[in-house]
This record gives sequence, structure tokens and C-alpha cells, in this order.
Amino acid sequence: MNKSELVEAMVKKTGMSKKDTEAGLNAFCEVVKKELSNKKGDKKVQLVGFGTFEVSERKARNGRNPLTGETIKIKASKSPKFKPGKAFKDAVNGAKKK
Repeated sequence: MNKSELVEAMVKKTGMSKKDTEAGLNAFCEVVKKELSNKKGDKKVQLVGFGTFEVSERKARNGRNPLTGETIKIKASKSPKFKPGKAFKDAVNGAKKK
């Protein structure tokens, strides 16, 4: 599913206009990006029942160029990640509600 298909599915589910639905989806994406890239300490967006978007920090390390075998230095970096919540995992795995 791509973005336009997601917007169409959301329009059918909510009954909102396509323009408003797309604006809401874009706003959600922008807010998550902004929160995860902020300079403050907390770099997490948690949606109970869905999951958590957070930043994972990777330390600098040595790697190897696969073509030459030469050792290279890999800089420290930050990477966004998503950890699904239990309800989301259960829905994907087909677990039945009690």
C-alpha cells in the first residue's frame, strides 16, 4: 500500500474529505519527524495499542570494505525505529480478542 492508497482507505473509514485526510496524514508524519529529531532528551512518540516511534543511537565503529577488505571507520549515527504494540502485533498475527 502506498500513500495515496492509504489516504483512500482512511477516507472510506472516516468519511472525511480526501483533502482533509491527506492533510491529517501529512501532519502526523511531520509531527513524528519533528519530535524524533528534536534536540531535547525525549525522542519517542508512543501510541498506546499501536506502537512506539523512537530513535536508536549507533556508536562509531570499525567496518570493512567488502570489495577491498580495507578497514574503514563508520561514524556514529541515529536511526528511527518502530516498535509495534501488543494489540498491533496480535492483530497482525490474527489473535482473537477475549
